[in-house]
Amino acid sequence: MQAAPAFGQADLTNCERELIHLAGSVQPHGALLVLAQADLRVLQVSGNVARLLGVEPDALLQRPLAVLGGDIADRVAHLQGNADLRDAVALQCRIGPSLRRFDGALHRIATGELVLELEPSTSLPDGVELQDLAPHVMTETLTAALQRFGAAPSVGVLADAVVEVLRHLTGYDRVVVYKFDPDGHGKVIAEARHPRLESLLGHHYPASDIPQRARALYLLNRVRMLVDVDAVQSPLLPGTGEPLDMSLCQLRSMSPLHLQYLRNMGVTATLTASLVREGQLWGLIAAHHYSPRYLRCTVRAAADLLAEVASTRISAIENYAHAQVALMVRRLEQRLVEATSTEGDWRYALFRNPRTLLQPLEATGAALFCEGEVLTTGEAPSTPELRALLDWVQAQPQTGDAPFACASVGQANPGLASLTPTASGVLAVRLSTNSPDWLIWFRKEQLQSVTWAGDPSKPMVANNPLELSPRRSFAAWSEIVRGTAVPWSTTEVALARGIGVALVDIIVQVHAVRLLIAEHQLVQIRGAVAGSREPVLVADAKGEAVFANDALVALRGQGVDKGSAIAALFAAAPAVQQALEHMRGVQSGWRRELDFLTHDGGALPMAVHAEPVHGRDGKLLGYVLTLLDLREARRADTARLNLESALRLAAQASPLEADEVISAILTNASLAAMDIADARGGPPVAPLLQELETSTRRAAGLYAQIRSFSV
Repeated sequence: MQAAPAFGQADLTNCERELIHLAGSVQPHGALLVLAQADLRVLQVSGNVARLLGVEPDALLQRPLAVLGGDIADRVAHLQGNADLRDAVALQCRIGPSLRRFDGALHRIATGELVLELEPSTSLPDGVELQDLAPHVMTETLTAALQRFGAAPSVGVLADAVVEVLRHLTGYDRVVVYKFDPDGHGKVIAEARHPRLESLLGHHYPASDIPQRARALYLLNRVRMLVDVDAVQSPLLPGTGEPLDMSLCQLRSMSPLHLQYLRNMGVTATLTASLVREGQLWGLIAAHHYSPRYLRCTVRAAADLLAEVASTRISAIENYAHAQVALMVRRLEQRLVEATSTEGDWRYALFRNPRTLLQPLEATGAALFCEGEVLTTGEAPSTPELRALLDWVQAQPQTGDAPFACASVGQANPGLASLTPTASGVLAVRLSTNSPDWLIWFRKEQLQSVTWAGDPSKPMVANNPLELSPRRSFAAWSEIVRGTAVPWSTTEVALARGIGVALVDIIVQVHAVRLLIAEHQLVQIRGAVAGSREPVLVADAKGEAVFANDALVALRGQGVDKGSAIAALFAAAPAVQQALEHMRGVQSGWRRELDFLTHDGGALPMAVHAEPVHGRDGKLLGYVLTLLDLREARRADTARLNLESALRLAAQASPLEADEVISAILTNASLAAMDIADARGGPPVAPLLQELETSTRRAAGLYAQIRSFSV
């Protein structure tokens, strides 16, 4: 039967569809065997088994693995019975009469077969440089690197540390950290290189350089090595007609298109390690060498470990910024509440000092649409342009209270191209669900000179129209990008969301005051309070319910009877009643974490913010209570405690517990957990902590592999 074509017979006209996981061959420095799960019978082999293992392919095919001699069959059988082989598991074994030593990896594919990869531990082809480290040097290198990573205060400082450490560890001519932007383009944000090489720092690479299928494989197979771009690949025998899924294979041949891409760059050998954040490919550590180069499996595992820890540090650094967001929002909220009580209107206080509204988001202008009025500060479009912009923003899909962010309004909507000088970028938060109340920040156009590694508009060249190949020129190519603003960062979006939530809270309080002062406006004002996404309860001076909005009714599971005591809605009713009594004689509010009772007897953790409402004569009119659901925060606390407990148990159970590297891994995890747990207001914390636990266990497992292989 004829074998399926390797890589799906792709060329540059359809490289996005290239089946790079169906390579059908391996790099020649290692051998691959496909085994039947039931009896470890050899079903397929790479064509180089005679050279590497000393046995001809025909003598292996359909024979038990034990014909190789040594302890290989026993090692595989042991792993098959004791390990989860959905991911590759490292092993060491001896083969043949001379008991030659091999490093290997074993995994199970979806169809049930086992895939065994073997690399000689003691020899290399002529002309291939070897990188290996003595065990004590490896330990010292990893310990120092992990301590340096943990101390990095920013992604930039961390990336600089990563490239310097990885170049020292691997010996490659160049190591870069390559970060993806939301459009999939990459930028080199850090570099360590041999002095003879020109710098690539700051260069951009188009998204097409790394197709989506390749990005997906970078999530599955975190570290990949190419020893020699010109080496002859070894095909799998026999060709069964059914391609082998080689997604997890470390020896998998590289795509012919990728090999040509590297040749055009002048690169001979590569190493890549994935940087993963929240399950997505954040970036890559990429190492290039200009002659053939091979890394022992221990060095590759060390690179994998360092990339794993760097990924957790990136997540911690980027999420810690959300903790600062909460503090900034609290200060703004306090200032606006004070302005409301003294001046009766928070809107002018918000715009009185433009710097406090614009600078934290690095905005150049802002506009507030509230109750039919438009207020602006800084550089802003004209009122007709603002209303056209608002119509467009309101038409965009909305997800809860998530802000709408755009860095190039004119490109997204050519009808708004006239806004480019003052509002090329917009960041908008909705303040009401039943009226067009919005706060929108602006960024004016910023001309950018973007340096690409070659002209991104010319990804392929050909001497013959039927022989396309990747672009040959990677010389720096610059273009001026117009019509865009600096993109809004995740921290800035989180800050905008926090400000929006605070303003909604203030608006609710103001409307509640009106409700208590003038009940004849009840229908109009109730609509405004009801539009709040946060649960809100309005009570009179006796602490009896006047109004509960839809969010609170949904939370409780049924309505709140008018005239009922609001304290009875909480598990700690006496504490609530005492707080209401205390607020009778003071102007300040009250905050407490309390359990809110549902109609079916359940109790939900809530952060309760109560404010007394006084009339102009100082007489108490009533109270406004705003509730914030703490269930996600409690889940985060539980995840953090589980992580800390798991790390303690892992350290106690590990024979390496006193090891400096393990200590550094656990210390990094603890620091990251604190940074992530403090970051309320951003992405859900519990999944981030669970990801951190998984990442830390993986890093510890990689180090255990390094230690066992170094014996």
